[in-house]
Amino acid sequence: MILELENIYKNFGEKKVLKGISFSAESGRAYGILGRNGAGKTTTIRIITGVFNSTSGTVLLDGKPIDRKSIRLGYLPEERGMYPKEKVMEQLLYYCELKDMSRKEATESILYWLDKMSMTEYKDKKLQTLSKGNQQKIQLICSICSNPDILILDEPFSGLDPVNAEILKNAIREVISKGKIVLFSSHQMNYIEEFCDDICILNNGKISISGNIKEIKHRYDRSKILIRSYDLNKTYNAISSIKTDYIKEISLNRDNISVQLSNADYKTNLMNDISKAKIDIDNFSVWEPTLNDIFVEYTEDKKYETISNDI
Repeated sequence: MILELENIYKNFGEKKVLKGISFSAESGRAYGILGRNGAGKTTTIRIITGVFNSTSGTVLLDGKPIDRKSIRLGYLPEERGMYPKEKVMEQLLYYCELKDMSRKEATESILYWLDKMSMTEYKDKKLQTLSKGNQQKIQLICSICSNPDILILDEPFSGLDPVNAEILKNAIREVISKGKIVLFSSHQMNYIEEFCDDICILNNGKISISGNIKEIKHRYDRSKILIRSYDLNKTYNAISSIKTDYIKEISLNRDNISVQLSNADYKTNLMNDISKAKIDIDNFSVWEPTLNDIFVEYTEDKKYETISNDI
């Protein structure tokens, strides 16, 4: 399946919230929708789910206008929406049956995911009696137990400890492996980098950059090299003694040595010279910006033209 947004605009009265949003997400892959608060992420998600209609533009599934009655959508909102005073199993069954699952099918799916997330013992408990982390796990189960074709996750790891985060990660990986379309929205860039192949970054209702994360990073200057070793001071002195014109600058940092080359084409020269000098290193890598670096760059208060891997 391919989910496509084509030139989506959304106005609330005179306020223009979305200004021509276009992207596509494929099944079996995760797609990240990023942006600062107020950039238009939630409005985009609500248009996909059908909560809002767009002012103009189209949401397509496999090239046709999306028919939300013929597919299942799973949605984990940032503001959680389950009933705190109701029992876990009862309300999970209720949500599944709202999506036309039989009680037998719903029960099997719910019990599977409860077991998967080590939550079976809580199935007859009221939601409000669970810890925050366990409530979050139940919220995720609610979004996936109906076997959705499209799963939308808004800040799924918010407030989780590392153990519970890993449990949720494994569940999401399983959903992706089953060929579902998974959309992520999060400010935790490490999770986006871990799960998503492709992203778009919204700024002021427009996409400021989109495409494959690896390809976006590869566009940046690749003439800065990071070197790690057991004895950084010794390695720094040894590399500094290499007589060459292609090293513009070398600096010793807390965790690595940074070598600025005059041109990215000299990477191999540096590796060869380090080898010839018998300098012991543990890691040699080209500096790349983190997704957090890219996010900050493209959500600052500047005007950017849309940048896509398609150009």
